[in-house]
Amino acid sequence: MEFRSISLVRSALFALSVFVCGASFLSAQSSTALAARSAADASAKDDRLFQQATTALQNGSLAEARSLLTQLRARHPHDFPIDESLGLACAQQGDLKSALAYLRAATEDDPGSAVAQANLGTAYLKMQQNEAAVKALETSVQLDPSNASTQAALGQALMLTKQPKAAVAPFRAALKQNADDPGLLYNTALAEFQAGDAAAAEPLLARMPGAEDSAEAQSLFGDVDESLAKYEDAARHYANAARLDPSEANVFLLGVEFLRHWTFDPAIKEFEAGVKSFPQSTRMQVGLGVAYYGGSYYDKAIPIFADLLQKSPDNSLYAELLGRDCTVLTEGIRPECASLVSFAERHPDNAVIATYAATSILHQPQGQQQLETARALLMNALHANPRMAQAQFAMGLLLQLENQWKESISPLETAIQLKPDYATAHYRLALAYNHNGDKQQAQQEIALELKYTKADRAEVESRLRSVTTFLVKMQ
Repeated sequence: MEFRSISLVRSALFALSVFVCGASFLSAQSSTALAARSAADASAKDDRLFQQATTALQNGSLAEARSLLTQLRARHPHDFPIDESLGLACAQQGDLKSALAYLRAATEDDPGSAVAQANLGTAYLKMQQNEAAVKALETSVQLDPSNASTQAALGQALMLTKQPKAAVAPFRAALKQNADDPGLLYNTALAEFQAGDAAAAEPLLARMPGAEDSAEAQSLFGDVDESLAKYEDAARHYANAARLDPSEANVFLLGVEFLRHWTFDPAIKEFEAGVKSFPQSTRMQVGLGVAYYGGSYYDKAIPIFADLLQKSPDNSLYAELLGRDCTVLTEGIRPECASLVSFAERHPDNAVIATYAATSILHQPQGQQQLETARALLMNALHANPRMAQAQFAMGLLLQLENQWKESISPLETAIQLKPDYATAHYRLALAYNHNGDKQQAQQEIALELKYTKADRAEVESRLRSVTTFLVKMQ
């Protein structure tokens, strides 16, 4: 009595479709001898009607079976075989709401029936009442731990309620009776992986029949190997998944794998293909932009993030990604960066974007009006967060562009107090001291600038890692 399979949702690194052991209703004949009806329970006529209903149910004549069982139930309202059979008939017709009521009644008629509890749990699963399904299936397993189908269904229910660690035991119990079942092997590996035991998941996938031809298995294998620091194997599995099923998810996954290990050119290749194949995929566009940014192709990243921000003008992530590119690119005028200013003016409390917007202005040829715009943005940033070292630094830079060297000393000193290893701030402060005639302090700042230059590079790398981490979370 097969019905549509319940789908497990991967909640680990990557949301992909999975093999699923189908959650099926068990035959009512497994729970009771349907033909054994004593005269004390029902008349001979009702015996014949029940037999007729059972035959109709077995032959797939569901409307007839349901009609006969409904008549019988009116005369025998608390009869377990009738309630159980009527519940199964309704379920096969797709009337899960009615099926649930009858199957629940059957468990009340015979609380010790493992099959009744299993069927009730299966009905709950199919109605996506997963917590109730767990309770019923756990009861069934306690009554009959040897039923592999019930164990597998319990594993599904526990996965759907985000309890992968608890799901491992029933999946492994089912696996003892079906050692080569690919769906069970996959689901057990998935549960182990999501429970944090990638080492236990790996051998399950290795012995899974057909794993090499399954995009889902290859994708999970990639997750597992990535967790085990087997990066070359992980990349190979992700590539296999994308080859077997060049879906948006798999292509994105492969691109992210390259990004995680800073292999930007291969990542660019995958994301460029992904954007071409899936032009409506936002995360694919974000991935391509990040890959360009990581590979120092800032001029190519800017239009991507600018376009995303135009489509979603209040998205602070897109504004920040655009801001990072616009402040790194120091040559030429990029009109796309102007959208940063618009965003910052609409969100005056966002100190980060205001600082990016002001800095992007300062990195381009500017007139007095542009400098005043940058000043207003930095005033907003410092009002929102006076302890933001980057905003203090940008204010010092602005003052130096206006030849206010002495006045630039204070914000630059503040920036360094907030961030002592700020190499660029030390350099700018050295220039200010030099213009102010303090050669000794200027030399000290130059020495500190040289000392902390490596730390500045590390910070850029840290920012890139944070963007890549966010990209992983988009899966």
